Amino acid sequence: MMIFLVIILSYLLGSIPSGLWVGKLFYGKDIREHGSGNLGATNTFRILGKKAGFAVTLLDILKGTLATLLPQLLDVSNQIHPLLAGIIAVVGHMFPIFAGFRGGKAVATSAGILLGYAPILFIGMVVVFFVSLYISKYVSLTSMITAIAALVTSFFLKDMPLIIVLGVLTIFICYRHRANIKRIINGTEPKVKWL
Repeated sequence: MMIFLVIILSYLLGSIPSGLWVGKLFYGKDIREHGSGNLGATNTFRILGKKAGFAVTLLDILKGTLATLLPQLLDVSNQIHPLLAGIIAVVGHMFPIFAGFRGGKAVATSAGILLGYAPILFIGMVVVFFVSLYISKYVSLTSMITAIAALVTSFFLKDMPLIIVLGVLTIFICYRHRANIKRIINGTEPKVKWL
């Protein structure tokens, strides 16, 4: 029963559409009707600005973190692996029941899993993310590079559940960015403006 509860709660946590709710509550905008139409943090930054973008990023990260910690909080970590709860939250983020199953691209919520399970790896990937973003100026490309870097790093940690989950998350992230890959090749993908 508790395992089922963790699964349901993890999915519902992931399903919280931070970008949609922040946009509607504080800006009177449905960000699905603007920009890329995506509910994630990147589109929030572009449509609503830095303040909203940072808020949505933090909320989306915390969804993954809280879901990952649920088995421990509910004292069932010996029955369901924390990473499984985290990945269920990512599925909820991508296909949220509270937003017509149209969600984000899994990046921030995946990062939240790392924060809850391997915080040192999370800090390392934050560094990788910002260095890559500074060099490439593409959020989409940076997200995929960071996911791949996390997967490669996990092999050195010799934590098989982490390797498997990061492998799945990397596939999720790269697949969800397939349209971005085409735009990068075509030279039409928006770049981050630092100044």
